[in-house]
Amino acid sequence: MPEKAEMMKEISKNCQLYVHESTEVLEPQAQSLLAAALEATKRAYAPYSDFHVGAAIQLANGEQLLGCNQENAAFPSGLCAERVAFFAAGVQFPGVAIESLAITIRSASKADEHPAAPCGGCLQVMRDVEQRQGSPIRIYLKGAGAPVFEAASVATFLPFGFALVAK
Repeated sequence: MPEKAEMMKEISKNCQLYVHESTEVLEPQAQSLLAAALEATKRAYAPYSDFHVGAAIQLANGEQLLGCNQENAAFPSGLCAERVAFFAAGVQFPGVAIESLAITIRSASKADEHPAAPCGGCLQVMRDVEQRQGSPIRIYLKGAGAPVFEAASVATFLPFGFALVAK
């Protein structure tokens, strides 16, 4: 019987993020998307967490759609901003590719200087969309502070997501 070390195989996936020190260095479309996501945080309903999240997506047809988190008393059965925006795109513009996503956060009671990544449920939904449309979705993350994180694909945050079964 082979030694345990001989039966193991190492798998490595690289995740690459770009950090921008301000929004001014981004392309105008990315700046617009981040501004729209920040505006969407004002519409979030987050009385339990005081964590307001806004999402804005850019579709291939030029449309922008917004989403914001929606909490309720049966916390945590609300819905995240990212899924609100993605599901709205599926209903309003079926078959139109999502090119990019901006996510911003705002909180009066919690430190929100740095960006926050999407939760696992949102990442899986976004990964499914990315796989279905056959093209990556660029992601921009921003907190209240200066840095903006940029990723070329949802796979950056979820490299081992569930494989899409239905096509």
